[in-house]
Amino acid sequence: MSATVKPFSVPLEAPMGLPMDRVDGHAKVTGEAQYAADFHSADLTYGWVISSPIAHGRIVDIDARAALALPGVLLVLSHLNRPELASYDESYTDADAAEGSPFRPLYNDRILYSGQPVAMVVAKTLEQARMAAAQVHIEYRSEPHQTDLNAQLGQAHKAPAELPKPRGDVSAGLARSSAKVEVEYQTPAEHHNPMEPHASTVVMQPDGGLLIYDKTQGTQNCRTYLEQVFGLEPGSVRVVAHFVGGAFGSGLRPQYQLTLAVMAALKLNRSVRLALTRQQMFTFGYRPPTVQRLTLGSDADGKLQAVKHQAIAQTSRFEDFTEHLVEWSGMLYHCDSVELDYQLVPLDVFTPLDMRAPGATSGVFALECAMDELAYAAGICPLQLRLRNYTERNQNEDKPYSSKALRECYSEGAERFGWARRTPEPRSMRDGHELLGWGVATGVWEAMQQKASARVVLDGEGRLHVSSATTDIGTGTYTVLTQIAAAAMGVDSDAVHVLIGDSSLPTAPLQGGSFTISSVGSAVQQACTALQKQLLEAAQKIEDSPFADVSRDQVVFIDGRLRLKADPTKQLALSEIVRSSGSGQMQAQVDAEPDSKKREPYATASHSAVFVEVRVDEALGIVRVSRVVSAIAAGRVVNPKTARSQILGGVVWGIGMALQEETQMDHDLGRFMNHSFAEYHVPVHADMGEIEVIFVDEQDTIVNALGSKGVGEIGLVGVAAAIANAVYHATGKRIRQLPITLDKLL
Repeated sequence: MSATVKPFSVPLEAPMGLPMDRVDGHAKVTGEAQYAADFHSADLTYGWVISSPIAHGRIVDIDARAALALPGVLLVLSHLNRPELASYDESYTDADAAEGSPFRPLYNDRILYSGQPVAMVVAKTLEQARMAAAQVHIEYRSEPHQTDLNAQLGQAHKAPAELPKPRGDVSAGLARSSAKVEVEYQTPAEHHNPMEPHASTVVMQPDGGLLIYDKTQGTQNCRTYLEQVFGLEPGSVRVVAHFVGGAFGSGLRPQYQLTLAVMAALKLNRSVRLALTRQQMFTFGYRPPTVQRLTLGSDADGKLQAVKHQAIAQTSRFEDFTEHLVEWSGMLYHCDSVELDYQLVPLDVFTPLDMRAPGATSGVFALECAMDELAYAAGICPLQLRLRNYTERNQNEDKPYSSKALRECYSEGAERFGWARRTPEPRSMRDGHELLGWGVATGVWEAMQQKASARVVLDGEGRLHVSSATTDIGTGTYTVLTQIAAAAMGVDSDAVHVLIGDSSLPTAPLQGGSFTISSVGSAVQQACTALQKQLLEAAQKIEDSPFADVSRDQVVFIDGRLRLKADPTKQLALSEIVRSSGSGQMQAQVDAEPDSKKREPYATASHSAVFVEVRVDEALGIVRVSRVVSAIAAGRVVNPKTARSQILGGVVWGIGMALQEETQMDHDLGRFMNHSFAEYHVPVHADMGEIEVIFVDEQDTIVNALGSKGVGEIGLVGVAAAIANAVYHATGKRIRQLPITLDKLL
């Protein structure tokens, strides 16, 4: 795998824009990093969850006598004996909640979906808890269930999503179109499957408080949730997640293991650890299956005349999960006649959950495949069709983009890939027994910024301590915040120590949506600026100070020193300034938020162009992705090394989405069948070809002070579509239902 990186022009002393190794890398590869299920306490007990085998019905009886008679067993927790909760009704929520009534573990005897936790055994050892769980006898009364989206499409209702209003006249646009496509695409359920399973270790504190190590993307979200549900005093709960072994959205909401572990800890007044098995990782949120119908029309030159995008997705019976599924079809290309529709089908399943690039991954897949089909219908190169419909405005919002280097993504990606050598006819390129296919797709993701806080503390040794409650789910947050702080403060990155993943630290949003660096990074940058102001004021008070009468624009913070611009020999070490203040340290905390005055007139988004080569065995139908070029426009790339890793991960996931990933449901049982890594297929090293990442130069002074748009999502969007388009070019067969498996091709 290779990468072409264009570092932004920055001073040598500022590490932003330059590659930097992960500051947490050593801790992770040596085992020093501790995750949610790694923490111990003297009185620690262990939980094991019992899951429902039926999809809909009631619990008739729970007989726990045999389990309780076993050595070491302390508790069999169920709806019959759970502790009373202050707010276990529909009034509580969490920061990533869907519309409706959140799932309440052990609430009553009702079974809402297969795999629902119905009881939990707590014992002195994990082995005792697991053995005892097998001795708990539960009698159920099963009721008819429905888990098949396709069988219930007629039962769909409007999704509670804020869709752009229809514009223009779609019918008239289609009537005057010389090329039209009307197609349906289906995407399956996918599960997040991070390397670290969900786990919670609840440690009882001497003062009655709770110290909780949790697998989460939002420590403060979990803390607030627990305080609401259990009626706990504010400040009595502390949630820690210093290291998170991947999440991809699965940790945005507090998952049921957290609730159950706290229930058991409060009932026993002992510390409890509950870790879910890999199979139980399939018993909560997932990317929802979709059925999407697109109708596109263009004139003879390929200019879009009409776009109609209708989507139906799956949700649970107790919540209406929505994501940004169809909006992309109204903003990615210029078209004056657009109609969007989004509906949900409630089923006897758990509520879906945000999953990397939620909505865009599925919605842009359908749009970009339909655009490819329109290109063939109009007899136009798929890349040229996209360029002919290029837009500098987001027509959904009727705003220009703050920056948009998508044209450069197309041109640089096409040149590096060699797109000009493509022959247009399907099945026209081959290498021996393999059919070659080249495909292209566009990616898009919104560039957001949330309110966030950060604290910076400079000690007498010149070390800068940076803290915020945000988490690092493997994205490189520790490293990038280190770079931002070092550059903003004018110190070496080795002097910066970042502390995150703790609900007691300054407020931060959930880690997700590609907005962590734009949000928390902006807060860190502003906090450093505030601290510099304090340092200059302190330096001015030092006896015989060369800075007594200078203003902020007359000095520079560089190499851990305060220097006079006009005479760099006049300088003071920042550590010396701190010591002179007599306090031992100086600090600043800032609450940062988006500059609405600057952002409001503009639409903000990151974009990409993905070029893919596939090789298809003509006899066996086996598809291999041999080359990918992903060209990314995401504003300022703070660390090209970790950003490249994010794009590589997105491409790998896109390969899995296109060719392998599918959580299969046995609708007779209402149960996911392939709930393990043995049967839920994801790409491995042997599946990888050459992947090249290009970051195009994109300056943006509007999106935020850093000019950063984030890269967590954009690397995935469009990849599956580019692969599907390449498969058609190779074989002449259009597969509209993911994943593209050999049985569908043959």
